[in-house]
Amino acid sequence: MSYARLMVHLELGKSNAALLTVAGDLAERSHASLVGIAAAQPLVATPYAGAFISGEAIELDRAEIEREAKVAQSEFQTILSGRVADLEWRCMETTALLSDYLASEARSVDVIVTAPDRGGGLLPDTRRTSVGDLVMRAGRPVIIVPTHATGLKPERALVAWKDCREARRAALDALPLLEISGHVTVVEVARKEDEAAARRRLTDVADWLKRHGILAEILVSPATGDDVAALSTLARAERADVIVAGAYGHSRLREWTFGGMTADLLLNPACCVLLSR
Repeated sequence: MSYARLMVHLELGKSNAALLTVAGDLAERSHASLVGIAAAQPLVATPYAGAFISGEAIELDRAEIEREAKVAQSEFQTILSGRVADLEWRCMETTALLSDYLASEARSVDVIVTAPDRGGGLLPDTRRTSVGDLVMRAGRPVIIVPTHATGLKPERALVAWKDCREARRAALDALPLLEISGHVTVVEVARKEDEAAARRRLTDVADWLKRHGILAEILVSPATGDDVAALSTLARAERADVIVAGAYGHSRLREWTFGGMTADLLLNPACCVLLSR
């Protein structure tokens, strides 16, 4: 099993070099084709309440979107040409939420590669998408690449287990990534009274992975009341290159759960993270 087609989401108006390097690494390792995608909302689609937006301002904004799109496409081609044989570029102005547009375009790919969520601001942002919304809507796994990344050589993978559908979905979606990882650890954070049950669950998961040709160690980590800190400590101890986790949440209006882990991985990942819903 391998990823056959990847999508890398570029944010307009900034360099996406680290993101493109990681996407290129994964495409090469998977012998996959790669779609580069960018999107922006034209200014007319996001008026500020009570403010007048002149026609001149709208035209200047459209010209800036066109300029930024050309720069992003050039960076995409420059970094990936010669590395990935099958490249495709897509860019769109849309009045829809950017996460909705990107999710709809993900119908033809196996996985989406994107940068961390920078969080919302007080004013509308026509270039950025909510990565949390994208994870919830895409129906595809999303790999989040930290801004300091220099590439992806997934020698060590950490699977954050919780006995629920999101974690099962994430582990299944991550199989191609786990197959190319040299060392896989499946970990569950559990209270002392639940440690024996957690170990049985992890043994089942490791047996399932073995049937797919993936050897995995299991690790039960004692709960300390802060699952985010526990996972971060484990990831550092295991020298993880990639973390696999389920995305736990139900809507934009509800707080991300699992001890805030999903939100932390969206905003400030220490390494590449595959999230699936």
